[in-house]
Formats: sequence, structure tokens, C-alpha cells
Amino acid sequence: MLLSYLIEHKADKEKLVMKLKKLESSVSSGRKMFRLGNMVHALVAARRTTELPDVFPRFCLTASNLTRALYFTCDAVLWLKSTGLQPDIDQPKWQNWATKCYYFSVLLNLARDGYEIFWRLEQAVQEEKMKENFFCDKQDRELNCVNCDGLHGFLLLLFQILRRHPPLLLDLVKNVCDLSGPLDTLGIYKTNPGVIGFCGVLSSLVGILTLARPHLKLKQ
Repeated sequence: MLLSYLIEHKADKEKLVMKLKKLESSVSSGRKMFRLGNMVHALVAARRTTELPDVFPRFCLTASNLTRALYFTCDAVLWLKSTGLQPDIDQPKWQNWATKCYYFSVLLNLARDGYEIFWRLEQAVQEEKMKENFFCDKQDRELNCVNCDGLHGFLLLLFQILRRHPPLLLDLVKNVCDLSGPLDTLGIYKTNPGVIGFCGVLSSLVGILTLARPHLKLKQ
């Protein structure tokens, strides 16, 4: 999608753009087939997150996994339509349901990220208030602007927290990127295929990184 968007305005690239769009459609169908078992995985994950001790993360992650399971169900129905096994399926209706389920799942994941950030911000502020000396040592000076009033101090503290917790930063980036597609499809915030493609590439790279290095994946 990203490549076709970047070259579609070049006069001598029409055939290549058509090939890329056909490839995009084929990969989409193949991805739906490979995701047929993900509904079971999402349900197992939902059952696991019901055992989390904190109420808000438990609600967000469980609801997110359940809506993701519904999304994969809609995705499987759309796959049946694309393969011709069930040609009578109302594709626009199921596509709309799938997009809404995915949208709510990502929003719930973002809510969980927000809760995690707020908790760490509150913890950092409390730690700073307990210090007797404002400039105690070199390592703690990065958080000294906690005591500063205004937006600058808050943003600096937020930056330091995200820098010190890469799993939280990566999860936030991935969820924000994943939001671009459903926002555009549902007409909430229209962008273009270039933005959606770039966000998709970035989200995929983050996903690959967390698979290759499990310690960078945010714990549930």
C-alpha cells in the first residue's frame, strides 16, 4: 500500500501500481487465512487476563481480547467470501463490523497504556516528593523537572518515563499506528493510503521486534 501510494503519480509506473495493488489484495486474503486460529488465541488470552489483580487493566485487556476475537470471527467470514466458499455473504456489513471490533480493541489497549503511564507518572511524582534534597545525585537529576509547574515539566517527565520503559513506549507506538486504519475506514479521521501504509509498516516492525526480543513486550 505504501509503495503504490509513493509511485502512483509517476506517469510510467501505472502497470507497477496495478501489480502492487493486486499483490496487496492477494496478501490480504492470505493473511485472513493464516489468522483463522487467532480467534482461539484471543479467547485464551481473555481468560488469562481475567486473573489480573488490578481492576482497570483487567477490564481493558479482557474486553480488548474479546473484541479482537469478534474481529477475527468477522475476518474469517470475509475470508469465506473472498475464496468464493460463501458468495452470498454481505461483505460491506461484515467489513464494517470487523473494523468496529478492531477499532474498539485498539482503543481499549490504548486505555490500558494510558493507565500504565498515569500510574508511573504518579509513582515518579511521589518518589520526588519524598526526597529531602532536590539535587541528590546525577542519576536522579533527569526527573528534577517533576517539581516544575506547567506543561514543560509534565512532558519532560513523560519523556523520561517512556524512555526508561521501552515495552510501554513500543506498545503505545504500535497501538497508535494500528488506530490509523479503522479511523480512516470508519470515516472518523480520513487520511490517505500513504499514512495508513506507513503506520502499518511501523506497527509490523514493532511487532517483529517484540517477537524477536520478548523482554520488550509489555507484560499483561
